[in-house]
Amino acid sequence: MEYSLTPAEVRVLGALIEKEQTVPETYPLSLNGLLVACNQKSSRYPVVEYQESDIYTALDGLRHLGFAAEITGGGRVSKYAQRFTEKLNLGRRETAILCILLLRGQQTAGEIKGRCERIYAFSDLEEVELVLRKLMEREDGALVQKFPPSTGMKEARYGQTLGGFQEAAAVQPQAVASTGLGDRVSALESELSALREEVASLRAKLEAVL
Repeated sequence: MEYSLTPAEVRVLGALIEKEQTVPETYPLSLNGLLVACNQKSSRYPVVEYQESDIYTALDGLRHLGFAAEITGGGRVSKYAQRFTEKLNLGRRETAILCILLLRGQQTAGEIKGRCERIYAFSDLEEVELVLRKLMEREDGALVQKFPPSTGMKEARYGQTLGGFQEAAAVQPQAVASTGLGDRVSALESELSALREEVASLRAKLEAVL
């Protein structure tokens, strides 16, 4: 089956998958927490400035496909979770690769391996390429496509197909594509998002008592 998610739906789905794996203590995410996750300046390509209305519209589209759900509980703040990996029966390795491709665009196998470490630690490039092939050869439709090397580059790149099959994109700027400082900043942003979620949860509980 082919999908044609909007760019906002792609970003929201990737953010939900990422935060489920990296900050499970604050997952599911509130609308505000999801907005912060989508608009991160690091570990995202392209960088966006979505509004709450954009996030809610994207969630509505994902819920229609069965890829996301609103979680109701005792608090006053609605929270949201992804159902995509369960619906498509994806394992941890497939989930890690798709998450990175959803959030960071087209990448080489080496870039994917380095950027997946917080979600799943691949042993080597062969394992990454094996999982990429599985995602390209799924009987229910490819979730990944392969692009030939760009001019002046030696390695092929891969991209997700949930936003529709794409043309090869221009090589990302090094400042965005680098994994060192950007990933450390991403970790700090994740911690900040987790703290904000915790404060919001405590405030909701306090309001309920009063």
